[in-house]
Amino acid sequence: MKLIVGLGNPGNEYVNTRHNAGFLVIDRICDRLNLSLNKVKFKGEYYQGTINNEKVILLKPQTYMNLSGECVSQFVKYFDIAHEDILVIFDDMDTDVGKIRLRASGSAGGQNGMKNIIDHLGSKDIARLRVGIGKKTIPDVKKYVLSRFKDDEIPVFNEVLDNASDACLYFLNHSIDKVMNIYNIK
Repeated sequence: MKLIVGLGNPGNEYVNTRHNAGFLVIDRICDRLNLSLNKVKFKGEYYQGTINNEKVILLKPQTYMNLSGECVSQFVKYFDIAHEDILVIFDDMDTDVGKIRLRASGSAGGQNGMKNIIDHLGSKDIARLRVGIGKKTIPDVKKYVLSRFKDDEIPVFNEVLDNASDACLYFLNHSIDKVMNIYNIK
């Protein structure tokens, strides 16, 4: 079974913000496949079923970004999911809007939701898909990540949502190394 986790913050005030890029990728997958996150468990909304002949859970933790590990670790334990079968999606300020970066493991890179997941699972060997939200030299990072995309960024961001959802679907039947070889385009 594969677990694909999109990070974000619950609540209407965070809908379509840069920080909710992970939620937006999960939403795009659901839209494309006509699925819904119709279950709630361990403080997370999720879909459980079969996609591309692979059992999968699509998950949006509802714990707020910085506490995502609480929800994810409970899913991993309950469903007995191996670390190599997990893909976590989150926003990345160090990546330009319209780009994604996949990694098989590593540090949280300053992303507190990923840091909390690493802490709760006790491993840095968790695949991650970083969705570029653009790097801005503004003093208030919180204000920037909680802002919505500008009109001229929306078409580019829509393309990256399609690309990221394609990468997630490819991950269902392939190793993270194969996914990186195809979707980490320079």
